Amino acid sequence: MIIAIDGPAGAGKSTVAKQLAQKLGIYYLDTGAMYRAFTLYVLDQKVDLNNLEAIKNLLTNFELSFNEDRILVNGKDVTREIRSERVTENVSYISSLDFVRKKMVALQREIGKNKSIVAEGRDIGTVVFPDTKYKFYLDASIEERAKRRLLDEKNTSKSDFKTLVEKIRKRDLYDSTRENSPLKKAPDAIYIDTTRMNIDEVVNFIINKIKEIN
Repeated sequence: MIIAIDGPAGAGKSTVAKQLAQKLGIYYLDTGAMYRAFTLYVLDQKVDLNNLEAIKNLLTNFELSFNEDRILVNGKDVTREIRSERVTENVSYISSLDFVRKKMVALQREIGKNKSIVAEGRDIGTVVFPDTKYKFYLDASIEERAKRRLLDEKNTSKSDFKTLVEKIRKRDLYDSTRENSPLKKAPDAIYIDTTRMNIDEVVNFIINKIKEIN
């Protein structure tokens, strides 16, 4: 069973997907963290971000692994670093590169090949696992999403609320209009507005929908 959870930044995907996976006793796959991990790796190598060939070459020595809820790049724990502001500011660009997406999608499909998973990201239901019958698209107002980001203990941004709203607005525009795997709801995905819902309500709603589908 593959459960796809897509949506924009701050819609609650990570928290919902993690709790859903725990309740169902299956694997949780945070695809956004994978792109963030490679973005951090690129930034740490100090290559020119306009040099696509240099970025592409970095994929050769990039090794990603998961240890419970820890994310490791070439054996180094980067769980906290991937949430830094410099990664957040560059991840949309790095993840929009065709060769990066191809590599990550291949890794994601490999992970989902032999196990049941809850996968969350921006193109799970449209690109990574388009054939799964369990697709959900989480959304919320920009103001609510900014508020959640400010309250998120993993968020290391020093931005104020107004600045964060603007950053999220720009991120939405970039993600939804990019050429490769744009952020969009799969035609058969169930839309959930989480603005006035708590995590338990969203998780229970999804579980009930899965039961209906079955």
